[in-house]
This record gives sequence, structure tokens and C-alpha cells, in this order.
Amino acid sequence: MEWTENVIIADGDYVDSVAFNLTVNFERMIGRRIPPADMARWVECIALDGGMRPKDPSNLPCSGEALSTKTGLQRSEALPTTQVVLVHGAGRKRMENFTPGNYADELHGKAFKGNLGEFVFTCINPEGFTTTDDLLADTLQLVLQADGVKRIMVVPSEQGLDGVRRVLRQTTDGDAPKCITVFAMQPIAGGRFSQEILGYSLMAALGVKGSELKPEPCN
Repeated sequence: MEWTENVIIADGDYVDSVAFNLTVNFERMIGRRIPPADMARWVECIALDGGMRPKDPSNLPCSGEALSTKTGLQRSEALPTTQVVLVHGAGRKRMENFTPGNYADELHGKAFKGNLGEFVFTCINPEGFTTTDDLLADTLQLVLQADGVKRIMVVPSEQGLDGVRRVLRQTTDGDAPKCITVFAMQPIAGGRFSQEILGYSLMAALGVKGSELKPEPCN
């Protein structure tokens, strides 16, 4: 596979489970139904948290065109292309709390364009040969070794975080070190990477505003 300058690697099953837990909690807190997370919006917010910036900041908050077949898009040379690799279990067919969410039919080989450029999806699973966590770590190692990749955003499961940290410790930077951001629900101690809280991008994708979570003032 020929890697692009910006790469997002995420454990899709884990992200889906976090979105479910947030949905249950938010619905109880704010008293309204929370729709499925918008996949394009979530991916763009991950890219923003990972350091990518739009050419026109006035177009924020993030919003992408609907996912479509990659061949149906006319690539704009003025905007970068970001690969989005979603790792998932062999028995998992879809992300139940995202739209679109079907790995094979709605995401794999599809793309969308937004103010941050074009995002192209690839969905992979271990097919019984290894674990999802190990597959994500192996994919990260390949991307770290690839020429031309400058920015990596990785979203491991809680169990897969140790494998990601091990891969990053073993990797030595060359003349052009990569900008690496790891996303988790809790702060991560140490590491040769930047870190961001996963929940913020999921809140945006679920359409939950910070103002909705503020307690009402006392009378």
C-alpha cells in the first residue's frame, strides 16, 4: 500500500463502543435522543486534534461531504489526502453507533472531501491470524517506516495502548520525524507522542454541545 502524508489508524470496534457509552450517558444527562455519530465529522475532528489545519478556518466546525466511492470523486490536487484505516474484529460487520457504519459496504474503499482535504477509508481485520490490537500495532509500525508519511493519528483500544507505546518506543526517528498523536479517553503517562482525549471528537460527531452539559444555575 502506498501511504499518504497524513494517516489515521483506529480500532473501529473500540471507537464504536465508546460512542455507545457516551450516547447512553448523554441521553440521561441532557434528556434527549442522541443520533448516531457522523463518521465524516468524527474523522475531520480527529484530523484537527491531530494537528491538521484547513486552508479556510472560517469553514469550521468540521463537516464533510457524504461518503461516496473513491472512483466517483474528482481529486483536488490543492488539498491533501488522508488515509483512514479502521481495524475491526473478523466477526464485526459494522459500527452500530456511526453513520455510515458498515465496514465492507459503506466504508471500505469509500471517501469524502471536506475542508481538510480528501479522506479515503480502508477497513481491515485480523481474519483469525492475530488479534485486533496486534494488527493495529503492526499497521502503525508499517506507517512509521513508510517514506512520505508526516502525520499519524492513532486510536487504539485500552488493551491495545501498550502495544502502540511499545511500537513507538522501538521506532527511531530519522531526519524527518513524524508528528504522532495518540487518542484515549484518559490522559496517557509519558511517551514520544502527543495525546488528545478521544471523547471530544466523539461529542462533536454525536452533535452534543458543551453548553448542554452545563448544570442549570441555582435560583
